[in-house]
Amino acid sequence: MVTVNNESLSTESSRRFTGVNNNNINNNWHQKLEVYNEILQRLKDSGNDEAKLPGFEDELLAHFNRLPNRYALDVNVGSAEDVLMHKRLLSLAHDPANGPALDVRLVQVCSVTENNSDDLVNYSSPGQQISQSIHPPPAFGSSPNLEALALEANELSASSGNNSFNTNTNFPRPLHEITFSSDDKPKLLNQLTCLLAEVGLNIQEAHIFSTVDHYSLDVFVVDGWPHEETEELRDAIERKLKKLETLPDQRSSSFVFNHLHIPNDGTDEWEIDPKFLTLDHKVASGSFGDLYKGTYRSQEVAIKMLKAEHITTTMQQEFAQEVYIMRKIRHKNVVQFIGACTDPSNLCIVTEFMSGGSVYDYLHKQKGTFKLPILLKVAIDISRGMNYLHQNNIIHRDLKAANLLMDENDVIKVADFGVARVKAQTGVMTAETGTYRWMAPEVIEHKPYDLKADVFSFGVVLWELLTGKLPYEYLTPVQAAIGVVQKGLRPTIPKNTQPKLAELLGRCWQKDPSLRPNFSEIIDILKRITTEVEIMEEKRAEKGSNRFLSLLKRGHH
Repeated sequence: MVTVNNESLSTESSRRFTGVNNNNINNNWHQKLEVYNEILQRLKDSGNDEAKLPGFEDELLAHFNRLPNRYALDVNVGSAEDVLMHKRLLSLAHDPANGPALDVRLVQVCSVTENNSDDLVNYSSPGQQISQSIHPPPAFGSSPNLEALALEANELSASSGNNSFNTNTNFPRPLHEITFSSDDKPKLLNQLTCLLAEVGLNIQEAHIFSTVDHYSLDVFVVDGWPHEETEELRDAIERKLKKLETLPDQRSSSFVFNHLHIPNDGTDEWEIDPKFLTLDHKVASGSFGDLYKGTYRSQEVAIKMLKAEHITTTMQQEFAQEVYIMRKIRHKNVVQFIGACTDPSNLCIVTEFMSGGSVYDYLHKQKGTFKLPILLKVAIDISRGMNYLHQNNIIHRDLKAANLLMDENDVIKVADFGVARVKAQTGVMTAETGTYRWMAPEVIEHKPYDLKADVFSFGVVLWELLTGKLPYEYLTPVQAAIGVVQKGLRPTIPKNTQPKLAELLGRCWQKDPSLRPNFSEIIDILKRITTEVEIMEEKRAEKGSNRFLSLLKRGHH
């Protein structure tokens, strides 16, 4: 990156960039400012017409301010025109008539990091020029994922014995980079990844950004399409996008019914009258709902309320599914459902209040840790709750630390059934859902899956309990998903892990779901490990006690 003097930006320009909160200046901000300065200078030096227009500097600053810091930190400053393309697509996305804005182009990835992104000439040693790429690099540079792909292509060329000029370059065959921008709707990423799969593309890299004003910028590097047919690929994607636009489930608060219909066999009563609910204080807030602590008929409860202005048809369906599943669940390791309001203007689910908070918050916000005996107890609690769900043919589909709650007695309970489903009669399901860092490879790939998808997620949770770290913390969620599917990426098991626990993790992460244990077997394994740990602790304590007595005797004599 060109060295930039931060002082070269005027005071006024710096003030505009930071906005009103001047106390948030930090290292990321300075890096973001450098990138902005460099992009601006490159555009001016190249004589770009847009950069000559009045007010362009302010518009470029506004573009960077709309996007998260990592956009500036990841974007390839050697291709300043890409930033203008992103800015243009986000502008187009503002008009609903445009639908998702789209750009499709060819890019090439260099397999070595020592390259000059300005002229795209690659060198294998000082003074030795190998080749010049005819296509620009990806908008977000060469990540480890893409560099690995380039290396694989070079190794393939070398092993084939082809010594022609083209195959000896450090540039693999071109890839397509597809950039979308649209209103940031629920399930958008799921729809886009499904769309690319339907076209026949393999996602090799993805960079997903949401703007502060609720628009998306999603960039995918893909293969699977002949590189000479870029326009044909664009046409194929546009046809799929038109079908996507005609799907129901637009944001709407107009309903043709007074209450959501949820099947009722007449044996349970769970509809709650809102007048008996009292909101105490907000515990958490999301884009589409808020979680409150409150009371219901003097009982302390948790109240999950959906925001009426953001409710879609799909969200109504998920709400109804969650109530349908939870009303029949009764287990000490599953959060207890109390009732629900099904009036569309006041949709909420009421459950027991879990005063201990989530395992995620304990590990990642409070920086708490679990010693091995407690960790095993927590893992058994989770396994018992999941075993109960699976015995009732319920797939959770989003098992992660954030969905595991603790009560005042430190009992762990499985929570949040917003995406849970009753297993289909065929035994397999195909819709992608869940959270990428914890998701099983068959779910990521939109392949049929069954109860064993939850076992994979449990393995990631168990690793999280063991290490206190976020899975694949140095990767974005989509990069992690690509690594899991295409490279067999799994979290690294610490060397000092109890051997049988390490073995269990490996079994839970098997790519073939049939090789993963079920939760009944997992409970038995965890119990045996617990017994071994207790015996070891007793022996250690006895050894320590004997040593203490021996020292006492020596002192007495």
